[in-house]
Amino acid sequence: MGPKRVLLTGWFSFRDGEATAGDVLALQRVEEVLRGAGIPYDVAWSPGFRPEARHLDDVRPRDYSHLVFVCGPLEGPQIEELHRRFAHCTRIAVGASVIDPGAEAVRGFHRVLARDAPDVQPTEDLAARAPAAPARPVVGVILTHGEQEYGEQRRHEQVAREVTRWLAGKDCARLELDTRLDTRDWHLSATPAQVQSVLARLDLVVTDQLQGLVLALRVGTPVLAIDPVAGGATVTAQARVCGWPALVPVEELTERRLERWWDWCLTSGRVAARQARDAFREGRAADGADRLVEALTARRAG
Repeated sequence: MGPKRVLLTGWFSFRDGEATAGDVLALQRVEEVLRGAGIPYDVAWSPGFRPEARHLDDVRPRDYSHLVFVCGPLEGPQIEELHRRFAHCTRIAVGASVIDPGAEAVRGFHRVLARDAPDVQPTEDLAARAPAAPARPVVGVILTHGEQEYGEQRRHEQVAREVTRWLAGKDCARLELDTRLDTRDWHLSATPAQVQSVLARLDLVVTDQLQGLVLALRVGTPVLAIDPVAGGATVTAQARVCGWPALVPVEELTERRLERWWDWCLTSGRVAARQARDAFREGRAADGADRLVEALTARRAG
């Protein structure tokens, strides 16, 4: 006779636990197997990670015949509490690491299908065979909190707050980037080539910085640019020079405008960004350096 119903748990279930990408992929692998076997199950999520989902505090232990703990190390009082609360259930750990086989958290399981344990042949991590998912856009985020020179026209904090809140709801891989260079801090690039190597591998850049706009277009990556200065400043001026349309003035900063240009950047914007890159390389527009020699050799008036 099969299980009545299985409750899937893990470190992603505890109120003060955490959800890692590997943990969630391991869970998806287990779900795939249970669905294939026709075994009914529920998942308990941490309210801090999935506030809208089923939580451990909400479930009734008597509704389940089995409890499965997925992935992670088998140690700590949270797991020991699971054993006490679900004492009537058959308890199984799968894809987990056993550090101390004698620990209460380990001995409380009726069976441990460990990925690694002392004196036991390791098995493949559950995340390795989790169901594949389509790739998501990789988005570089370059926001500046400086530019004090604009005084009361500055809206940088507003832009950062609204843009990051909007980005948090987008199904994308976000990378917080900085165009500052530093030869001692490993968090930062040391050369422009290193910055450009990152930007060239992105699907999109979201920025309120002139350099973020220019450096991304220089390598052919679409840019959703926001001008954080009331009335427009360097970002607006540079977008016009480059002929780049995906620009949102701070006065018009709404989710609707951001969504519109997001969609454009990930479709038509890909071609437009490569065209901007080619225009840079061919020098189609003049810059200050083109007139520098003349300025250096010209006689001063008066």
